[in-house]
Amino acid sequence: MKPAPILLSAGEASGDMYAARLATALRQRANVELFGMGGPAMRAAGVEIVTEQSEVAVVGITEVLRHLPSLLRAMRRLVAESAQRKPALAILTDFPGFHLRLARKLLPQGVRNVYFICPQFWAWRPWRVRILRRRFALGLCIFPFEEKFFGDAGFPVKFIGHPLAGEVRAGRSRVEFCRDAGLDPGKPIVTLLPGSRPGEIARHMPVLREACARIAGSAAQFVLAAAPGINEEMLRRDWPAGVPVHVAGGQTYDALAAADVAVVSSGTATVETALLDTPMVVFYRVSALTALLAKPLVRTPFFSMVNLIAGRKIVPELIQKDFTAARLADEALRLLGSEAARAEQRRGLAEVRERIGPAGAVERAADAIVQFLATGTGNAR
Repeated sequence: MKPAPILLSAGEASGDMYAARLATALRQRANVELFGMGGPAMRAAGVEIVTEQSEVAVVGITEVLRHLPSLLRAMRRLVAESAQRKPALAILTDFPGFHLRLARKLLPQGVRNVYFICPQFWAWRPWRVRILRRRFALGLCIFPFEEKFFGDAGFPVKFIGHPLAGEVRAGRSRVEFCRDAGLDPGKPIVTLLPGSRPGEIARHMPVLREACARIAGSAAQFVLAAAPGINEEMLRRDWPAGVPVHVAGGQTYDALAAADVAVVSSGTATVETALLDTPMVVFYRVSALTALLAKPLVRTPFFSMVNLIAGRKIVPELIQKDFTAARLADEALRLLGSEAARAEQRRGLAEVRERIGPAGAVERAADAIVQFLATGTGNAR
């Protein structure tokens, strides 16, 4: 029997990782042929990449405007491939600014759309949930409170749990990591995660460098965790003289697990840090214009995923104007200097781990999609 074509799309590094695992789970359960937009993880999982996610991986309103031509090219390519291959289904992973528009263009082709990892409309423009109801037949959400939020709006969803639950673990002990990195396990370690996109790194690194120069007097050692595809020389550039740093490429979980304190760009990395039980300070900065335009649209008191999941402040957030070298150094030194402060935060991180659900989220998602394929039910129109 000829395999059923399915369009699978992800627009950023975390989505590529989740979609790759979903691709593997789907192929184990059904005779499918997967194509779409993604990155190295999806390609390694056997997905035919017709559009590289690197063309569209941008954050922020003004940033999107600058990259509009590449976004439109990627959209046209996916729509054209869909028209030619006539997929049984389109599975769109997170990345709502792009995928909501793609779903609209796929509907006239008769494609049924499934949202894998529903957008966080409960925090950002909640009225947009009606768009999901019109363009998607099914949503797969990763936080328990989302099931009620989307369900109350008439959008059929299934809670699957967080894809990272049960998957995040270090491969080496602190002693082993320090040995391989040339670090002293007896001295404090601060691990820095500046982001996974070049634009994020460009905005964040000047502040991180200055903050580390301020922290250096505490005898702390610094590790820069490089996301896949990031040029490590970009991270080392202009690093303050006399402040040793180890750049760890492809070793993020080991670097986080070995740390006494992590300094983490807001996003999926904060959940990974929580799963590794590492105390953290969260930061983020977008352009001033993006921040101004976005401010009236935000409907939550928190920015970091950890605090959003907990429903209260567990980790310090330094966002926009609060993201300064002085503030960052103060928060990091507070945690480094107080075992009680680290223990208090770890109690909160334990709550977060409990709330994101048991392991097996991707497998539950694959089961739901295979069932949906078999029944053909949905409300997209």
